[in-house]
Amino acid sequence: MSAYALLIGLVVLERLAELVVARRNLAWARSRGGIEYGRRHYPWIVLAHVALLIAAPLEVWLLHRPFLPALGWPMLAVVVLAQGLRWWCIGTLGRRWNTRVVVVPGMPLVDGGPYRWLRHPNYVAVVAEGLALPLVHTAWLTALAFTLANALLLTVRIRVENAALAG
Repeated sequence: MSAYALLIGLVVLERLAELVVARRNLAWARSRGGIEYGRRHYPWIVLAHVALLIAAPLEVWLLHRPFLPALGWPMLAVVVLAQGLRWWCIGTLGRRWNTRVVVVPGMPLVDGGPYRWLRHPNYVAVVAEGLALPLVHTAWLTALAFTLANALLLTVRIRVENAALAG
């Protein structure tokens, strides 16, 4: 469990780094006339992600979920790959990346990096991580609950983002 707690702690630190980048990028976008869309669903996304990071270790601890190497190691690999994809997205979008939906008028869509192949690659990373992170230590209830909640939230989020980008 201590190694899993460390993993969760590292993911929390990664999320905090994301928020620092997002806050800086939000200020940059606003200074250039950036318009935010979907403010009503954003707190629900934050809540789901915080719940994931709390529920997964709690499920492991309270329900005595074992570490099963045949499941845990591949899921850890998925978590690491999801982080790589997420930061590839962040690097590709540069100042335009945000945890919120913010569009700076007049800027063209990004079509480099993972955006050459996928319209929303960051959400692929979110889905993969949301399923894999709990399963590293067999917290399958958390994986299921987050996956269902995330599917509902991403349905709204992607609709809002597509409409905002269509302009």
